[in-house]
Amino acid sequence: MLRCFLVFLTVSAFAPSGLAQNFNVTHRATMTFPNQNLANIWGYTAPDGSEYALVGGANGLIIVDVTNPDAPQFIKQIPGPTSSWREIKTYQHYAYVVTEHGSVGIQVVNLINLPDTNIAYQNVNPGGITRAHALHVDETKGFLYVYGSNLNQGRTQVFNLNNNPYSPSYVGHVPFIGYVHDGYADDDMLFSAHIYAGQFAIINMANKSNPVLLGTQTTPGAFTHNTWRSGNYLFTTDEVSNSFLTSYDISDPTDIRELDRIAITPGSGSIVHNTHVIDNYAVTSWYKDGFSIIDVNRPANMVEVGRYDTYPNGSGNGFEGCWGVYPYFPSGTIVASNIRAQGTNNGELWVMTPNYVRGCYLEGVVTDSVTGNPLPGATVTILSTGVTGTTNALGEYKIGQVQNGTVDVSFSRIGYVTKVLTVTLSNGVLTTLNVALAPPSGGSGNPFFVELIAFEATREGRDAQLSWQTAQEHNSAGFEVQISRNGGHHWTALGFVPSKGDSRLLQQYDFRVSNLSAGEHLFRLRQLDRDGRETFSPWRSVFMPAERMEVALWPNPVASQARLLLQMPQPAEVRIDVFHADGRPAGVSQTLSVEHGAAVHLPLEHLPKGAYFVRIATPFEQQTAPFTKM
Repeated sequence: MLRCFLVFLTVSAFAPSGLAQNFNVTHRATMTFPNQNLANIWGYTAPDGSEYALVGGANGLIIVDVTNPDAPQFIKQIPGPTSSWREIKTYQHYAYVVTEHGSVGIQVVNLINLPDTNIAYQNVNPGGITRAHALHVDETKGFLYVYGSNLNQGRTQVFNLNNNPYSPSYVGHVPFIGYVHDGYADDDMLFSAHIYAGQFAIINMANKSNPVLLGTQTTPGAFTHNTWRSGNYLFTTDEVSNSFLTSYDISDPTDIRELDRIAITPGSGSIVHNTHVIDNYAVTSWYKDGFSIIDVNRPANMVEVGRYDTYPNGSGNGFEGCWGVYPYFPSGTIVASNIRAQGTNNGELWVMTPNYVRGCYLEGVVTDSVTGNPLPGATVTILSTGVTGTTNALGEYKIGQVQNGTVDVSFSRIGYVTKVLTVTLSNGVLTTLNVALAPPSGGSGNPFFVELIAFEATREGRDAQLSWQTAQEHNSAGFEVQISRNGGHHWTALGFVPSKGDSRLLQQYDFRVSNLSAGEHLFRLRQLDRDGRETFSPWRSVFMPAERMEVALWPNPVASQARLLLQMPQPAEVRIDVFHADGRPAGVSQTLSVEHGAAVHLPLEHLPKGAYFVRIATPFEQQTAPFTKM
């Protein structure tokens, strides 16, 4: 048989120039697959120590030998239905592959003869499964968990691998909550990601015929995509713009507690996708931002300690760039899959070497120096890097950074004298710094401070009108107006309003922010004294609705299922219908209520190849989005 497969390989011992955001990761090689986008990625280590990347290509499973990370070698592509989604996991020397297209069910690939290209594989349909979105293997107990399949409205399906891993047997399904997008399973515990319900569930699977639901938790973006467990902690991702990697304490499943959130390019619109934890590092793909290494050794104080941008000419919102990343090779090599290189239809495999380092952790409590009470809402900032945190209701703060050394840290709160202290940070070391802030002295003949008595933000058309009042001012240079578009994790200066001078009289200030984009915008004031000290106001929020309905459909072309993203100018009933290009109904329709935005799943696998469009209609307007069915 004549086999023709084009692979382009580039090798670099150094990170490409102009990528200053890359740190603690070395680029080794990039392999390109012309005219074939990539999906998720996994890995397999052979008994002889050889390492293989298992790459989800649009046309089937791609196997690449990455034992020498500077010279990866293409081995073979196992054919499968054409699909934009393909997921892989392994158990012993078998790979299990699922896709949302076709009717192959679960593809089982025997990897034992690698690097020999004579690879045995078969497509199996235990329980009647024909397609699925994702999967995970409980390697401790030998069970395969499959998510988003054609069975039971996409709920979790369970298959036994113990008797014959090459031919899984159907055990049953989990009846809870509904559609499952992804999940993590180990030692008869399941952590399922319910993307449309916006939550994860913790389920005891010891009795496969009678699973026990232990607890659920809504995630910050309410679009729970991926989960990964590490001991008593769980990490989740939400596949939405301006999303976070989030950590939870799950030691008591009936009392799940969120610990921390982190975004690597706050406010950019970047979308997090998949995370995996190794040795208390979360190695995470972020679509257009490539992938990051986040130290989760202290899950309540996560610190980014490495990054590599595999999509260097793109940024922000959108489903392009790095789909997945695999960090579990014994050599430490990391492999990542790019959906396609920018401006092409060529998928990319990236081979990298990480330098795992621990973060420098800075934690403590801020109190009132007079009463000793904790001060919630105080701002703590490492001045050299801008790393910022805010104290909680107990006055506690937890921040960190990868850079070690001696730094100045600012502690500030409206109504208190700002304090700047010097501290030395070390990698892997917790530095505790408790601080007492003093209220400025007042009264006749004594210095007095800036007393902010009102701060409001209101929406006027597409603008935000900010206004604030002071009852007295002394030594004030003025107010820097700041905005955050990602929940207060990153702030940007908008402008500066000079002080009206020392006064014990009521003073009024105003500032207008024009042409705001759709979504929630947070505002705060950074009050600056003439001697350089600073304090911050409480936050104020303005929600800006979309000017008109905004629609995005992905992927396009679509193999089996598409995702329709909606943003609404006002709450409305939305009717969604799919039509052939000539206007004939295609038999796909649904109606739902949308307040501000929604992500809608469109099952299209039954449609024949061709041109279509989806019509989205509300009582106020309608739009269409064309697409091609592969």
